[in-house]
Amino acid sequence: MAFAFMNGIIKYLVHFPTFELVFFRSLGSLFLTAGVLRSNDISFRPNRPFLLIFRGILGVTSMSLFFAAAHYIPIGSAVTIRYISPLFAAVLAVWLLRERVLPLQWLFYFLAFVGVVCIKGFDAQVNTLGIVLAILAAFFSALVYLVITKIGDDDHPLRVVFFFMLIAVFTGFAGSLTFGWVMPNSMEFILLLLLGIFGYFGQLYMTKAFQQGEASSVAPVKYVEVIFTLGVGIFIFDEVYPFLSLLGMFLIVGSLTASVLYKNHRRVEV
Repeated sequence: MAFAFMNGIIKYLVHFPTFELVFFRSLGSLFLTAGVLRSNDISFRPNRPFLLIFRGILGVTSMSLFFAAAHYIPIGSAVTIRYISPLFAAVLAVWLLRERVLPLQWLFYFLAFVGVVCIKGFDAQVNTLGIVLAILAAFFSALVYLVITKIGDDDHPLRVVFFFMLIAVFTGFAGSLTFGWVMPNSMEFILLLLLGIFGYFGQLYMTKAFQQGEASSVAPVKYVEVIFTLGVGIFIFDEVYPFLSLLGMFLIVGSLTASVLYKNHRRVEV
């Protein structure tokens, strides 16, 4: 829900440059995370510094690509396509983490890919650049999931989020100075700050989830964000989604949710 609210604000502020959105989305979260770390006497010193820095670089790359995609396609489509990341995560988890993917799960992943084709092929609002940016955001997001899984319990979830936000703030600030800055009015400034608040809670609980579960099992649960974001797009921004485009979204969300349920069912049987 937190990420869905954040997505709605991003769509409303889509006229702002991508790196400025990255800066404000990260700035609020950075201060909130630092404050909670200090108040709970949690050390800022990382146990896995290389992995935390690597996670931050991958995360800010995925974030920037997603924000850029929102300039070109409806927010519901952007979020849905970005969340083919479990497909990438599953393939990479087999290769890098030696996690097992059951045969029927590959069918579910194929249906999810068909869903992306439906969105691109039948939604006139979706252009190729927006699709490519969202897919790339999904790929880097999948890498984030795997790195967080690799970090495990070695670093506190708040510390993981803090380093991500720190890297994102510097990246967003440098990008804004390089590619331009739009001065917000008072209402826009409040919304930009809310980006960081909603992003903080979404990031914190996503990090906790991936630290406590397998990447291929936890990732699809995030698809509930698609449902909330679709509601925001339709009821607030009057976005229109053709039937076949909605079918594509259903294929993506339904297939990857079925993949999780099937894997958990097989695990119980074993």
